[in-house]
Amino acid sequence: MTGLERKYAEFDGLNLSWETLEGLIKHNGPLTDKSGRPDGHYAGKIIPRTLLRHASRLEIDLAAHASAEAQVAALADDIAYNSHDIDDGLRAGLIKREHLAEVPLVQTFLDEIDAAYGDLEPSRQIYELTRRLITALVTDMADESRRRLGALNPQSSEDIRLAGEPMVAFSAAMTDALDELRFFLLSFVYRHKRIMRIMSGAQQIVHDLFSRYMGDPQILPEDWRDTLPGQDEDKRARHVADFVAGMTDRYALREHRRLFDVTPELR
Repeated sequence: MTGLERKYAEFDGLNLSWETLEGLIKHNGPLTDKSGRPDGHYAGKIIPRTLLRHASRLEIDLAAHASAEAQVAALADDIAYNSHDIDDGLRAGLIKREHLAEVPLVQTFLDEIDAAYGDLEPSRQIYELTRRLITALVTDMADESRRRLGALNPQSSEDIRLAGEPMVAFSAAMTDALDELRFFLLSFVYRHKRIMRIMSGAQQIVHDLFSRYMGDPQILPEDWRDTLPGQDEDKRARHVADFVAGMTDRYALREHRRLFDVTPELR
């Protein structure tokens, strides 16, 4: 985000504050433990070199939590996609209402809707379900965060970062309920055969484009071609990957059709 675009005289990418960049790097929490070993989301994994490079340049402590504002943003992301992925799954026909009986948190709200409104039309049921789920998640997050902040009584933003646990969080009960919801979405929506077929086609397109650009960098757009690293293969791969990652779906499809005889249909 701080290097892909080259538009302005004094800087590349977006001119983001230190706190915003810290929040982006730690979107899923601390990346390492205090000894520097990958932890949390990256436990047992390799932390991307790009993150390590930016964290070092910005002097970001990867073992500490992000600011309270960044923690709010991270959970807001969870609330949004979990709630709306149910909405999308129902509207796309990937799941049916009866499937949601497997998710106690969601079924509770459906029972409330039935009791309050009876035979409500399906589209209104979906909107009402999404509304109630978001409200419950936001309320739980606010209550639990208020409890944690009250116990810590932080005097500075650094107290939040070094608290040893997130100060913005869901309660233990809601965390368990969300884990059940995520497992349901993974099983019934994200791994639905229709979605997997589209994902397979999308992966093929990305693979094809990356391989073609690496094999013939001269077909890159002029501004990307002019800034292509020299003989360093790793840097060239990073450069090409950044270009492909910045594509919209429509642009990637158009490029693939331009460069290849057959392009997967993503539908």
